[in-house]
Parts: sequence; C-alpha cells; structure tokens
Amino acid sequence: MKAAMKLSQLGLASMVTMVKNSRIGVTLLLVIILSVFLAATADAKQTKQTSKSTIPAKKKVTKETAPPIQLTLEPKAMEILKAACDKLAAAKSMIFTAVVTYENPSRLGTPLAYTTKSDVILQRPDKLRVITSADGPASEFYYNGKTMVAFAPAENLVAIAEAPPTIDAALKAAYDSAATYFPFTDLIVADPYKDLAEGLIVAFYIGQSNVVGGITTDMVAYANKDVFVQIWIGVEDKLPRMIRAVYRQDRARLRNELELSNWKLDVDVAPDAFASVSAANAKPMTFAHPNPKPTAGIKPPTKGKTTKSK
Repeated sequence: MKAAMKLSQLGLASMVTMVKNSRIGVTLLLVIILSVFLAATADAKQTKQTSKSTIPAKKKVTKETAPPIQLTLEPKAMEILKAACDKLAAAKSMIFTAVVTYENPSRLGTPLAYTTKSDVILQRPDKLRVITSADGPASEFYYNGKTMVAFAPAENLVAIAEAPPTIDAALKAAYDSAATYFPFTDLIVADPYKDLAEGLIVAFYIGQSNVVGGITTDMVAYANKDVFVQIWIGVEDKLPRMIRAVYRQDRARLRNELELSNWKLDVDVAPDAFASVSAANAKPMTFAHPNPKPTAGIKPPTKGKTTKSK
C-alpha cells in the first residue's frame, strides 16, 4: 500500500507540472487529485478486508452437561453381596481377625489414623468373644447366652450384665446399655443381607483386585442414606476381605477401614472360649453407658437395630 501511495504521489507531481501552464487550469487539477485519493482509499479497504479473511473464525464452544447419575442396584453387585452374606449366615461358627483403621482430625486439621485389632470367635446362636488390642486401651467382651461381660485388663475392671438369648439381641443390648459397638457387627448378625439391603439406594460392580487379602477379590460399592461403602469380597470363598466406609453426616469425609483375615468357618470351638478367669476375678463396675446424657447431635438407634457408627 505504501508503494502504491508513493507512485501515486510521483504521478500527481508530474501532472501538476504538466497542467501548470495548461488552459485546463485548476479544475482539472482538482479532478485528478480526487481520482488519485479515491483509488488509494479503495486499495487500502481491499487490503484490510483480505487480511481479515485470513484470520480463522472462532469456533463456538458449547458446554456439554454431564449425564445424570443413575442410582440403581446393579444385579451383578447385588449377587456378589448376597453370596457373601449367605456364606456368613450359614456358618455355625466362625473365627476371624478384624483390623480397624479410623481417622480423626489432628490439631492441624489433617486426619490422623488410629488402628485397633480384634480377634473374634462366634458360635451360633448364643456365643461371642471379642478380644481387642493394638492402639488404645485393650478390652475383652464375652457373651454366653445368659450374661455379657466387658473386661478392661489394664485397669482390672469388669462389668457383667444379664443378656438376651441370641447374638443379635445381645449386640443391641450392649449398645443400648453401654454404647458397646463392633465395626463388624453387620457381618455376624443372623441375617447380614437383610441388614445390608434395607434402605440401599445404589450398588455397582467396580472390578477385581489381586492385592487385598492376597487373593482375587471382587470390588463392589454400595450406599444408603447414611453411608457409602466399598467392599472387597473373595471370588472363590465369598468372604469379605476389606471394607471402607465414609459417612454422609461426616463433613470431613473421614475414612473408616475394616480389614478381615484369618477366616475359619464351621470349626469346633472349645466350651471355655467364652469366659475369662481374669475377668471373673477383676474389680466389678456397672455395665452402663460412658456418657449417661446423649451427646448433642447423636441420635439413638431406630427400628430396634444397631446403628452403624464410627
């Protein structure tokens, strides 16, 4: 464009010289100047339009909305859960180890992990022993169909109370009277599937793992209005190997993990396994709730069943 303007200026100068002495006069000079100006303007406009056309047009970006989550009970997930529950319900006796890892906020806000280990022996319909050690104070629990005993070996204190004739009823009585609760309660009741399926709103199959428990397991996730759970269940033996839970009312989304091992089903159990000589000789105390007044925000169990809690 600059070159065109320069040539136009040179031509204009020559024309001016030519017409200076001409009779055409000033009028022709003005016409020529106007023609050169219009030509330069048209050339500039065309150049601008050409440069604009070389810039690619911006594509309109449309925001795609994610499809809504389908809250369904997948048949495969439910089949795996039911097979595990049926296996546990059919066992007349069982022995297993439960390692519980739960999180609590530190002073910095970041959660800290604490661990307990419980060795469990159960004989249906009316015998249970739970010996808990590892992090925190050790404790022992014995139930023989007539009485339930809570023993603190370090303090040498024992609480004894009359108990109902079944494991399910004894677990509820222990919770109601003394806030005694075991994270694996849902696995040792008479009908685990009934407790699990009640109120279930979603269940889906995740895949398989070859790490947890040292065996191949199926991974399933399920949830009700209170808790979201992921469980690892043995493909061959149908026994749960690990459970992770996050509770809906917990704003910190702290994780609770239950690792299960050393499974033995339908084995003979010694009759004296559900009593303790040390507990019988310990100093007695009342079998009662550690906090007589309910803590604000904590609701008691409803519908006569044990509430899942940390």
